[in-house]
Amino acid sequence: MTSAAQEAGTNVSTLESPGAEAIPEPKKFAMVASKGGLDEVYPILIMGSTAAALGWDVRVFCTFYGLDLVNKKRQKKLKVSAVGNAASPPPINGLEIKVPTIIGMLPGMNSVATWMLKNWMKSSNIPTFEELYDTCIESGVQFYACATTLGVMNVDMDDIVEGASCLGATAFLDFASEADVALFV
Repeated sequence: MTSAAQEAGTNVSTLESPGAEAIPEPKKFAMVASKGGLDEVYPILIMGSTAAALGWDVRVFCTFYGLDLVNKKRQKKLKVSAVGNAASPPPINGLEIKVPTIIGMLPGMNSVATWMLKNWMKSSNIPTFEELYDTCIESGVQFYACATTLGVMNVDMDDIVEGASCLGATAFLDFASEADVALFV
């Protein structure tokens, strides 16, 4: 692989004829999005938009609660769970505040945790969920709603955001089997 190709994040393959020029192929990045919490989809969008900026072919398979990532009815309502997150809450101005897990069960704590994450991201100059999702779409990241999960979660294709399509696990696995990087999130 050439240095320039490495920096661009591409593989280089050569044609079969002697003396042929190398043809760069983009790296392939397959992600399975299985969770639908706001703090759980941020890494998918950050990794996806970054890989796409490097010229990689990025595809995200949204299954089970990860389907919320492309569901019109749920996409704008993503929350952070205040219970079951060992790292919660995020540090505030570098202070490590340990909140007893039982506090997370109080009414409204998911909204508080979501508000805290959004403010933490804003103060860190991280784009909003909507901005990152739009960047992914504009950069060519392909999002797929799992065909099986649509039925399981009682979601119609009309509920899926524009730019995402439906795909079965077999078809996604064909892509993932050739991916340079594959993640299950």
